[in-house]
Amino acid sequence: MNVSSKITQKLAALFILTMAVTLSNEFADGGFVRAQSGSNAVKTSQAENAVKTTAQVGQPAPDFTLVDALGKPVSLAKLKGKIVVLEWFNHGCPFVKKHYDCGNMQSLQKTYTGKGVVWLSICSSASGKQGFATAEEHLKTMTDKKGSPSHILIDADGKVGHLYGAKTTPHMYVIDKSGKLVYAGAIDDKRSTDSEDVKTSKNYVKVALDQLLKGKMPDVATTDAYGCSIKYQ
Repeated sequence: MNVSSKITQKLAALFILTMAVTLSNEFADGGFVRAQSGSNAVKTSQAENAVKTTAQVGQPAPDFTLVDALGKPVSLAKLKGKIVVLEWFNHGCPFVKKHYDCGNMQSLQKTYTGKGVVWLSICSSASGKQGFATAEEHLKTMTDKKGSPSHILIDADGKVGHLYGAKTTPHMYVIDKSGKLVYAGAIDDKRSTDSEDVKTSKNYVKVALDQLLKGKMPDVATTDAYGCSIKYQ
């Protein structure tokens, strides 16, 4: 065996040893989990593992209780008999600004709470991350923007967000009077940050609410939400 072959063998052995140590450290840190059905391993955060998503369209909406910005506990179970909207928001997100800067979100809140709908605006941003605010700051910002949700709910530990599988701001959910989740997804069909697009968009939440108020089920039950990623802890 010549010198070149010996060097090549040594380099290959060193590479294999390095990869073995690297993978050993990754598994020790809990950074990888085995995917189901023999798929490749996928990276998963501990927060995602901690709370399983249980919300499914067509099924009862998972119950939760959160304290609102006024310090009042709000329980979804106690809202049965009313149509409920869940709006995940983060006022630092340009996709949220799109709907608040032009007054679209405020108009929806005012219109449908006026028709008996309960509108819950939920912030799941963790402390120290974009969108996180104290109760007083949330109230001031919503007042300054002339928003009128029924409640501003603070979910800083992200448990309710993960429970519903909320991924973006905005991410919208509609629950019917029986407590069943009947819509989940985007607010509309214009996936942009341009407020001008609101004028020509199809607003899925508005359509769903109008149909429910007429005693019908929403024609569109799910869409792909778009926006900023929720800043979970």
